Amino acid sequence: CAGPVESKNEAAMSELVPEPRQKPVVPMKPMGINANLLGYIGIDTIIEQMRKKTMKTGFDFNIMVVGQSGLGKSTLVNTLFKSQVSRKSSGWNREEKIPKTVEIKAIGHVIEEGGVKMKLTVIDTPGFGDQINNENCWEPIEKYINEQYEKFLKEEVNIARKKRIPDTRVHCCLYFISPTGHSLRPLDLEFMKHLSKVVNIIPVIAKADTMTLEEKIEFKQRVRKELEVNGIEFYPQKEFDEDLEDKTENDKIRQESMPFAVVGSDKEYQVNGKRVLGRKTPWGIIEVENLTHCEFALLRDFVIRTHLQDLKEVTHNIHYETYRAKRLNDNGGLPPMTVETEENHESNL
Repeated sequence: CAGPVESKNEAAMSELVPEPRQKPVVPMKPMGINANLLGYIGIDTIIEQMRKKTMKTGFDFNIMVVGQSGLGKSTLVNTLFKSQVSRKSSGWNREEKIPKTVEIKAIGHVIEEGGVKMKLTVIDTPGFGDQINNENCWEPIEKYINEQYEKFLKEEVNIARKKRIPDTRVHCCLYFISPTGHSLRPLDLEFMKHLSKVVNIIPVIAKADTMTLEEKIEFKQRVRKELEVNGIEFYPQKEFDEDLEDKTENDKIRQESMPFAVVGSDKEYQVNGKRVLGRKTPWGIIEVENLTHCEFALLRDFVIRTHLQDLKEVTHNIHYETYRAKRLNDNGGLPPMTVETEENHESNL
């Protein structure tokens, strides 16, 4: 048997001589990566299959307009979609009464372009900001938005739910800022503070033709600064950028375009032999779609041509999910059953 001296020497040698390092195991290269196809299979038709399916079902898009009377909300929405999709608003006449509280008016249309059908709903909010005391006047709007989330949630948790749940959730809220040239009103800040957590808000400066180019640039910068100081997040929100490409594109919009200074018009005029949408003034015609005159074209491209689907996804994945998680957590996993839902539940059983 080995003595104590020998065991000490062995221990010392084991400390001095390092154990041979094991060779790292190299994983086998997965088969089939970047495999060259020997013939045509048809994988590339998946996109076409998806397009045909979505074309059959169509699309939903719900847009809300909020702002004081006389800022051209209805006209701008009509200009956005180049059709009469909003209520006719030419100011209050003697027969009409100014609403005592904020009303919610939703008008639905089916519009089609290039074979693509879209069910468009325009939600107007007459009476907002028109009173002497406008305290908490955003509450009916917030209530309406949450009611649409509640409707969608109730349809989702039904045992026998519909294959395609009707989507009445507000995907986009255009908030109209008065072109004062000074700063945001307390009402503007309070509204956006409360509502930016439940809906995608896009701030726009209405009737931008009432300001000079220098005033417009200065006012846009001041509005951006005020929104930042007050911690108000508008769409597109920084934390929802999915990749570097999205971040670069959205940063440019946040830092340069927001808030969009726009002019709306549904009247056409002849300019250099072309028919253009515009507003006639004593010093010339303001062309709505001319970027040197206003930023309407940027707003239209942003809302419809580049970010419409993203507006819907952020509404579903962020705002609706936040509401849904809170609602289910508060009620032990399910919304409270009404008499009608109990009867439906029993009949399903």
